[in-house]
Amino acid sequence: MIIAQITDLHLRPAGKPAYRVSETNTLAARAVEALRALDPPPDLVVISGDLTDCGLPEEYEELTRLLARLPIPCALIPGNHDRREALLAAFPEAPDGDGFIGFTRDLGPLRIIGLDTVVPGASHGALCDTRLDALEAALSARPDAPTLIFMHHPPFDCGIRHMDRIALRDGRERLAQIVAANPQVARICCGHHHRPVQALFAGTLAQIAPSVAHQVQFDLTEESPALFAMEPPAFLVHALVEGQIVSHQVYVERYEGPYPFVLDADYPGKA
Repeated sequence: MIIAQITDLHLRPAGKPAYRVSETNTLAARAVEALRALDPPPDLVVISGDLTDCGLPEEYEELTRLLARLPIPCALIPGNHDRREALLAAFPEAPDGDGFIGFTRDLGPLRIIGLDTVVPGASHGALCDTRLDALEAALSARPDAPTLIFMHHPPFDCGIRHMDRIALRDGRERLAQIVAANPQVARICCGHHHRPVQALFAGTLAQIAPSVAHQVQFDLTEESPALFAMEPPAFLVHALVEGQIVSHQVYVERYEGPYPFVLDADYPGKA
């Protein structure tokens, strides 16, 4: 089983870059082409939030056109830049039944859960009792299935202060209790921070995927102003290998190579 995770597309209306600099629509299209080129193809693509930049209907139209080019099943959750009403208008199959946009899917031996952490009108995230009750039920239904939980807002502090202030703020303690009580949770897969970051959370690995657009500037100072940089876009591929989840970072752009590992004749130690 292979699950590709792309995040933080920040799509804009056609012809408009994000923040006057980031050509997010072009970058997202390149990410889709990189996904199409994966061999073997993923069994599922999860888009872990900030599908759009402003939650505009025109931006979700761009997303619809983009995903029509991807011959792989997709599941999505919103981020703080999304708007549930506009997202549901474009993807009416997305709600999970409680007024939120999440999912629970079984892929062979795996269970994949998507949580909606959006607080309307706010940048930080939250998990209320309704969403946490649903998570607890989904985990208890298959206690022996290795499980990946996808959510936009990370439930841990990463040291980039301006991002820590808008991470998952409410529900973090109960989430930790639920995860600790369910050792089948193999990953908590997040977006939002536009950087690859990992930390242990309640005994499991919580992992933030880089953006397929721009990246948040790496800055661990106390001031840590909110800045972004056009560092290489990338995504994560989570694969079930010999019974455990292994995660790979894959760059969107193509670089020189691949080259064979051929040693020169005068390489030290060569017979």
